[in-house]
Amino acid sequence: MGTYAVTGSASGMGAAVVGRLVGDGHTVIGVDLKEADVVADLATPDGRRTAAAAVLARAGGTLDGAVLAAGLGPAPGRERSRLIAEVNYLGVVELLEAWRPALAAAERAKVVVFSSNATTTMPMVPRRTVRALLDRDVARALGTLDRFGRMAPSFAYGASKIAVSQWVRREAVTREWAGAGIRLNAIAPGAIRTPLLEQQLATPTEARRIRAFPVPVGGFGDPDQLAAWVVLMLSDAADFLCGSVVFVDGGSDAWFRAGDWPRPVPAVRLRRYLARMKEFRAY
Repeated sequence: MGTYAVTGSASGMGAAVVGRLVGDGHTVIGVDLKEADVVADLATPDGRRTAAAAVLARAGGTLDGAVLAAGLGPAPGRERSRLIAEVNYLGVVELLEAWRPALAAAERAKVVVFSSNATTTMPMVPRRTVRALLDRDVARALGTLDRFGRMAPSFAYGASKIAVSQWVRREAVTREWAGAGIRLNAIAPGAIRTPLLEQQLATPTEARRIRAFPVPVGGFGDPDQLAAWVVLMLSDAADFLCGSVVFVDGGSDAWFRAGDWPRPVPAVRLRRYLARMKEFRAY
């Protein structure tokens, strides 16, 4: 049995993951704002440092895996945009960087980061916002959203999930992660019946917007379904899974971009492709 850290452990998909892991006999160190083994606010630098250190202390220096499920959705106000950037992006990358030595100590550790199908189904997310988040410049990221007014938190959410997905793909294949035996991947859910979704469905305007969104299989996903996918991605079956973003969204991503991916490497990128081939050395 292993030891796993799970952020966002007190509710929604994070709680469902905890239930599955504990049911399988694993030790889980939950991180959340309340009702968790480690109570910390991932929206602040001190909270992230506290969470990282407390988990390492409880784990005794070795983690068999981690699930980064803590996240915030859009809500009115500029402060919400800041919280989204801090929790959804920095609350993932800063914790994982702090935990990486403990994950490497386990030799075959698995990490699952919660992304979203908003990464490919939300139009007009500013690239400047994504770049600012990748640079860890939250103030600059917020500045790029000023012109969007009340829609800014929605774009902050989309940008945070794009940025964290790109970070996963870039880092997963490096010597520090793949080379250290750590498998780093992301899961991208669609509309899942979490407390946040239930709250949105209780508002008529929000409910109409959500129900109008294309979900080819119909309905909404269940947190326990997502948890089953996460547990699979933490298992030995995921030894060959590296840098992937797995969409579990009822077909919405495929609906919007069936012809966008996969696509052939264009001729204009052939030189870069060959250069990357020459750079590669097996870890």
